[in-house]
Amino acid sequence: MNKSPFIALLLSLVTSFSLTAQTTTKITPKREFRGVWVATVTNIDWPSKPGLSVDQQKQELIGILEQHKKNGINAIMLQIRPTADALYAKSRELWSHWLMGKQGLAPTQDYDPLAFAIKEAHLRGMELHAWFNPYRATMSANAVTSPEHITRKRPELFYTYGGQKLFDPGLPEVRDYITQVILDVVKEYDIDGVHFDDYFYPYRIAGQTIKDSATFAKYPNGFTNIDDWRRNNVDLLIKMVNDSVHHYKKYVKFGVSPFGIWRNYREDTLGSKTNGLSNYGELYADSRKWIKEGWVDYINPQIYFTFSRQAAPFGVLLDWWSNNTYGRHLYIGQAAYLVHGMPSRQEAAWGKLSEIPNQIRYIRANNRVQGSVFFSSKSLSTVARAVADSLRNDLYKYPALPPQMPWLDDVMPNQPQNLTAEAEAEGVNLKWTKPLKAKDGETASGYVVYRFEEGEKISILDAKNIVHISFEDFTFYLDTNVEKGKRYNYLVTALDRLKNESEPSGPVGIQAK
Repeated sequence: MNKSPFIALLLSLVTSFSLTAQTTTKITPKREFRGVWVATVTNIDWPSKPGLSVDQQKQELIGILEQHKKNGINAIMLQIRPTADALYAKSRELWSHWLMGKQGLAPTQDYDPLAFAIKEAHLRGMELHAWFNPYRATMSANAVTSPEHITRKRPELFYTYGGQKLFDPGLPEVRDYITQVILDVVKEYDIDGVHFDDYFYPYRIAGQTIKDSATFAKYPNGFTNIDDWRRNNVDLLIKMVNDSVHHYKKYVKFGVSPFGIWRNYREDTLGSKTNGLSNYGELYADSRKWIKEGWVDYINPQIYFTFSRQAAPFGVLLDWWSNNTYGRHLYIGQAAYLVHGMPSRQEAAWGKLSEIPNQIRYIRANNRVQGSVFFSSKSLSTVARAVADSLRNDLYKYPALPPQMPWLDDVMPNQPQNLTAEAEAEGVNLKWTKPLKAKDGETASGYVVYRFEEGEKISILDAKNIVHISFEDFTFYLDTNVEKGKRYNYLVTALDRLKNESEPSGPVGIQAK
């Protein structure tokens, strides 16, 4: 995900709005994907180091989630399988050594990091996408692996490249195994999405060769060109994972975050007017095909470039991807980790604190782009603190719901029932009951609470009136941020698993004590 400098080179409600409402909605959209990658490999983001106590791990994660909630983030891409290992209990693979300091060493029996993360994210109105690295099994030639690790027990499934052990994507058994690893999580955990990043076949290293000629000879699948064969191997896994995930849980989203360039125009006239590393040619990842075939619900290209990057300008790539979405969602990977308070030796534009805010504005100006994901979590509290300030105080000042995916579910839930409001010393206590089942059998997996001051127009179109979002089915909320003696009106809506929103209940008026 975090590349070395040379590699880095390389709708919501259907209604009529007034012009003013359109402008407001564009500036502060009610539907927008606002994600952040929380990397566990080498302890980039969490936990801060191996071997922390369970309480320390929990407190660190809560702190991360709280900070991102303040910044307006509504989706966490949590890395749970960095090197054929697990940061979750219900796995066929060993516990990750990034967690407890030794591969295979479990934390306390009653602690499951993934289950804990899901619960805490949902409480804060954030989706949790489980981030898997499908093929990487070790980080370096010096990696210490347990005798029980799959690289030691099944060495025939791997090749070595640049000192790393990598699953051989050409082996049918490998594709089956990786899919089953992912399905363990889909079946056992309440995740919102399955997420891959850009590591498929390895980034090229001078003098290194991918040792898969024997696999090609054994399983050619009708191909005579090894490059086409490798691309097909990745295609087969992408399609298998997509079909399998949706077979078991239709509402779990599947998305991939490839390198920012599919192909350059000089290589293919369908490609972008850029000059850099090609997903298609060098990583054997035909990312455009995955969208065109409907094998992903969202594509999340890592456009880790500035507007002024000569070889690959941010705007050129965003425009290209937006013209190749085929009705699926497009979220832009943004490089918070490259932001500096002074001009970068690599690229001076990263020294401009306006660069990423201007990228977000450019994203919002394109109706075929639904949001952003930032790499990485820690960057927003270190080198990119100014970006976090812009999110919290301006761009993400008001909450947003994730965008809808009608190809997975377009059935709206029924509205909550029996909304009541009671003024108490601590604030306004709201209670309601679950909605009746909708025609697809769903009731509610979360709720949105809206508040309006007396005389204010009552409408759920404007995000500034949202005071609470939860992806849990708790049917109460205490609004403590009220002024004594002031009158308010409240509405509550229900959300289903894919964040379709019901008509509102209410309104209910109350005077705060």
